[in-house]
Amino acid sequence: MTCVPLLQQTQRNQTPAEEEAEEEEEETEELGHVDTYADYKPSKSTIGISHPDIVVETNTLSSVPPPDITYTLSIPNSTINCGLLSALQLEAIIYACQQHEVILQNNQRAGFLIGDGAGVGKGRTVAGIILENYLKGRKKALWFSVSNDLKYDAERDLKDIDAPTIPVHALNKIKYGDTATSEGVLFATYSALIGESQAGGQHRTRLKQILDWCKPGFDGVIVFDECHKAKNATSTKMGKAVLDLQHNLPLARVVYASATGASEPKNMIYMSRLGIWGEGTPFKTFDDFLHAIEKRGVGAMEIVAMDMKVSGMYIARQLSFSGVSFRIEEIGLDDDFKLVYNKAAKLWAEALAVFMRAADALCLVSRKSLWGQFWSSHQRFFKYLCIAAKVRCLVELAKKELKAGKCIVIGLQSTGEARTREVLDENDGHLDRFVSAAEGVFKALVQKHFPSEKQRREKARGNKRKRTLTKIVKTLGSSGEVFQTFGDILPYSLPLWLTLLTVVNMPLSGVGWVPKASIEKMKQSLLNKIADLGKELPLNTLDELIDQFGGPEMVSEMTGRKGRVVRRPDGSVRYESRAEQSHTIDHINLKEKDRFMCGEKMVAIISEAASSGISLQADKRVKNQRRRVHITLELPWSADRAIQQFGRTHRSNQVTAPEYIFLISELAGERRFASIVAKRLESLGALTHGDRRATESRDLSKYNFENKYGTKALDKITKAILGHIESKVSPPKGYPGGDALFFRDMKHGMMDVGIFCKEPRFGLSTEKDCSITKFLNRILGLEVHKQNSLFQYFTDNFDYLIEKDKKEGKYDMGILGMEHSHLLWFPQLRGNHPCVLLAEQGRGRNFIVYKPNIGKQAHPESLDNLQLRYRKVTPDQAKDSWESQFNFSFGKCSHANWNGKCKKIEEGQECLQGMRLRQYHMLCGALLRVWKYVADVVSDITCSSILQIVRLKTKNSNKQVGIKIPENCVARVRQELLKMDEEVKRRRKEKEQQRAQEQQRAQEQRLAEERQLQNQH
Repeated sequence: MTCVPLLQQTQRNQTPAEEEAEEEEEETEELGHVDTYADYKPSKSTIGISHPDIVVETNTLSSVPPPDITYTLSIPNSTINCGLLSALQLEAIIYACQQHEVILQNNQRAGFLIGDGAGVGKGRTVAGIILENYLKGRKKALWFSVSNDLKYDAERDLKDIDAPTIPVHALNKIKYGDTATSEGVLFATYSALIGESQAGGQHRTRLKQILDWCKPGFDGVIVFDECHKAKNATSTKMGKAVLDLQHNLPLARVVYASATGASEPKNMIYMSRLGIWGEGTPFKTFDDFLHAIEKRGVGAMEIVAMDMKVSGMYIARQLSFSGVSFRIEEIGLDDDFKLVYNKAAKLWAEALAVFMRAADALCLVSRKSLWGQFWSSHQRFFKYLCIAAKVRCLVELAKKELKAGKCIVIGLQSTGEARTREVLDENDGHLDRFVSAAEGVFKALVQKHFPSEKQRREKARGNKRKRTLTKIVKTLGSSGEVFQTFGDILPYSLPLWLTLLTVVNMPLSGVGWVPKASIEKMKQSLLNKIADLGKELPLNTLDELIDQFGGPEMVSEMTGRKGRVVRRPDGSVRYESRAEQSHTIDHINLKEKDRFMCGEKMVAIISEAASSGISLQADKRVKNQRRRVHITLELPWSADRAIQQFGRTHRSNQVTAPEYIFLISELAGERRFASIVAKRLESLGALTHGDRRATESRDLSKYNFENKYGTKALDKITKAILGHIESKVSPPKGYPGGDALFFRDMKHGMMDVGIFCKEPRFGLSTEKDCSITKFLNRILGLEVHKQNSLFQYFTDNFDYLIEKDKKEGKYDMGILGMEHSHLLWFPQLRGNHPCVLLAEQGRGRNFIVYKPNIGKQAHPESLDNLQLRYRKVTPDQAKDSWESQFNFSFGKCSHANWNGKCKKIEEGQECLQGMRLRQYHMLCGALLRVWKYVADVVSDITCSSILQIVRLKTKNSNKQVGIKIPENCVARVRQELLKMDEEVKRRRKEKEQQRAQEQQRAQEQRLAEERQLQNQH
């Protein structure tokens, strides 16, 4: 490595713009992200044998301690000493039982959240909590999960911890109203919670049956296993039932258990027993809590997790990802596929026009349902095409891995069974070909939802007002084009020369001036074109995959479908049931799992039906110990489901860790699905494991567009394409026909997919409520080259906005790490003072630069750039300047060195630019309770509501996480905290006095009663 002698800056005046640009660029490097995970060992619990695998915790959570242990376990020593429950699992049991001793201010018993990742052993931990309470005399427990099959896992978990005598009753096997079972575990699914029966003329519900079984005053355990299924509690019947159950059993010992329990703060609403909101907390209602967290972004979510751990209500560990590899395979599309895709895109654009023509001809007033069905089918159709584009590549990749001695697990969501059954019904139960799911979606849309007379009559019948169409205006423009305007008032902007042809209050039955045959002809023409396209569309992905791998004899299928299309040895194709002799369809997935785990089959395909509870890892106890290659063909609709699938192949007690491969085609629109998962993974890392960077290693974050930057970028590109603004970001280079054609094509393309729509008064405009989700869904329907170019233009704008905010210091970077000797880099020195630096040969013509005040510079410099601004000097020539700047920068900023004074310092602000020694003020501890007050103070002084959360590692490796308080805010924050402290002490004193008075009154009353008794005797 070459080391160039010290260089001295050539006297050259920089323009203010250059100086500012450099300063902003360097400033974003101020703090750096640090390692995501730390090895985990119980810090306060000392009992139990170590977990069989390496377990980690996010650095954010590891920087705060759990509370001291005050609870004494009743679980026998034999269970502990034999390692039936590991030290990790015992720690979770202790903290859960300890938290259950707490009564919240609303007189409900506090709950506990187990956020352990998939594979750590939540099942045994839950079984341990049930056993502990059983031994304490609480003989009844409720266990809710996502599938009835998991009842067998619950029985296994209890048996594994030497508690086989605790019976497990399946609620679905018990009649409505029957509460005869005396003790044990009542196992039910979340869907069972909303079960109802009208048998015998009596209305019975499962919820009432459960409450009757528990009896009033129930203080046993309620386990909400895989509790992410109860999310959206206010908007789903199931979620409301979960809240009602907790409300009706206030003394129950509630345990929430899921690796994805809190993917977003809004989904925490059912966790009413955590005591984060409600009486006696900083947040009176859940909505107050939600608003405070969502407003302050990812950093606040990380603080929630830390606060919950410190308070003893939360624990979250996960298996180490060492040995696990993640990678994204972007798949190129062949020309034949692009041709088919482009044909489909054009046909959907034509279908949109035909649907609109038919709806206009029939004068359909309410079209919300029609367009809802249309765009839902549009999205599913292109999703199926996206998946089909990857089949060939997946099969090649999988066969290569099989040859290398590994086995394959393929994850997808859609089985395409609905379309297969439709074709089966159409052919009286016979099927002699593989079916195209995409064709089925398109065909079903036209057959069931094409505008018709019947739809119009139904819409009108559903209208509570008089069935008349008010003020229908049929007008003729100079071009001969017919326009129709509907509404309670005539559009005032209509020109006077237009001729009014229709009268007011014309009955609906008299409007149909378009013959029914004409509508039917439009529909049939569209169906014929779909049939022609269907001959070229790809076949059902799941059936094709099984066929490519050699048929059902070679593939373990673990999905929810009842039948499949298979190729027979003679080459013919037929439909067959998945059920086998002596096995019901419910048990077939478990049987297929056993075949995969014993090595009978080396390829497994799992859908969401198999994503909960099933273990497919290279377990030390099974015959098939080949390394698992987990290929995600279809990213799930939600990250909750994605995490569940990833956890199937990475679990405790495995010989080797799996490899994860995400297949994403080059179709830009497909990144829509990746972006959903990326967004949820980012949040899951923050709330589920307390650190949003926990999921960044999966490299999906670059596909996350569903945030404020995505929304801003969308607004910019739509306005630029419509010509309302001039974009600062250039269109993609190399677009055929140049920039002008790009904007013209994009305008037409966005009309074809319904993003732009024509309005009589305003002309062409963006559709109302066009969210980033809708945009990414809709562009799937553009031709391949247009789709990719538009997406490129969108991402260029997206990146530009992020970079702009980073330079302006507005970008929320989550929790950032500060080492005790962190090196910071700043722009070139200015003024007449000579600037010296040391340049070290790097790669090619690039040099690593060191400066006297800040050490190593973040970015290498090119030789050409150095020679332009510096000249070579000897160490002796540079010595005085180097030492002068080194000493000066210990206590003063660069501005003072350049100009003799600093404007920021003179204005009473802090300035740390170019200083070797920096002083940071951090606020640590249970921050959630004071977050709002601190944010208000900082916002008032700095005019910015962003609170930067930092992690500090001291010289002796102690870690602290807290909020970085700006120098000019320290005094006010301290003052506010003292005020809060005094208020807390005052309230505590009042409560103690009140309690003492009540005790005194009670004692006086007792004495009075004793005296009265004595007088009577």
